[in-house]
Amino acid sequence: MGYRWVVLFVGALAQGTNAAVFLGLSAVSPQLRDHFGLTLPQVGLLLGAVNLGTMIALVPWGLFADNRGERLTMTIGGIGAAACLLGVAVGNAWLAGAALLGAGLFGASVNAASGRAVMSWFPTGRRGFAMGVRQTATPLGAALTAAFLPGIALASGVPAAFVALASVTGAVALAVALLVREPPGATRGGGAHGLVLKDPKLLRLTVASGLLVVPQFTAATLLVPLLHEHRGLAVTTAAVVFGVAQALGGAGRLAAGVWSDRVGSRVGPLRVLAVVMAAGFVLTAVLDQAPLPVLVAVLVPTAVVALAWNGLAVTEAGELAPPGRSATAISMQNTSNYLSATITPAVSASVAVHVGWPAAMLLAAVASAAGWALLQPWRSRRASSPQNSRSDS
Repeated sequence: MGYRWVVLFVGALAQGTNAAVFLGLSAVSPQLRDHFGLTLPQVGLLLGAVNLGTMIALVPWGLFADNRGERLTMTIGGIGAAACLLGVAVGNAWLAGAALLGAGLFGASVNAASGRAVMSWFPTGRRGFAMGVRQTATPLGAALTAAFLPGIALASGVPAAFVALASVTGAVALAVALLVREPPGATRGGGAHGLVLKDPKLLRLTVASGLLVVPQFTAATLLVPLLHEHRGLAVTTAAVVFGVAQALGGAGRLAAGVWSDRVGSRVGPLRVLAVVMAAGFVLTAVLDQAPLPVLVAVLVPTAVVALAWNGLAVTEAGELAPPGRSATAISMQNTSNYLSATITPAVSASVAVHVGWPAAMLLAAVASAAGWALLQPWRSRRASSPQNSRSDS
């Protein structure tokens, strides 16, 4: 009974450490710019290498995890990512870009394998909560990186910051190797993964997830500029509002997971959150010139909901997969998320600047509504495998 919580803790720790790389590095972008002598767009390209590597490698790592198990997958991936981060510490800008690409390629192992590990050990009635904990580790890992990494870079230099990040990544890989194992009777994937990748329900969920990432990253990208540059709120106050929304969004992921466990459905709550998101962004557009307290009172809950849905989609992807193939399904669903996360910031910012801030909010609302439309009710395959029917004792 107690060991499943060890797996959850280590899986969440690995997920949070990986998020420190693909989400948290933007916190040291000024230091990266000075250290490598780059322009701001070049820093953006440098940091984008991590997301590119992750997006490319997700499905291959999912296939590997289903065939060889999550412990081997995350151990190899973690050690490889740590080595690549050390490469950033010792190289020039070109080598740093290649190393960050490699960190994304290796780090992608965690996204699929940690989800497979958690789903293998938790029964259906507790899985929403467990996956919510895992998903909450993503914003938490990014937040902790933003809190500590800039200080290390300022005090000891950019190489020291990447050595610290590599050390933590390597230590977590060691913890995975020592502490994570599969449950008795766990099913390995075999060779029929093509059926997973062609599953029409999974394809719909994957596209819907990509659409729902548009409002998520619109809020993440534009909340501070909207409040500060567009409405004149002090930048420090706008940053506090952003931080509050992120913290509440992390808690929302847990709440959404518990909600889905209680109602016995991931898609039902996901559809409700998609509707609330759409309504929230429409209301934000309408209240663009409303008094600031009114705008903030609408924008913050909207941003929270835009963060809270993610764990439901990941859990549903894993539960749609046949026994032993959850990592492949999760990887496929995650790939659309990364693609959308790569495109959305530039598109939403461009719309805000060239068309108007309300237009950017309405674009997020349209994406939310489109995601909702794709999430028609279906019967999830949750009771067919031994791991799904495992008791909670």
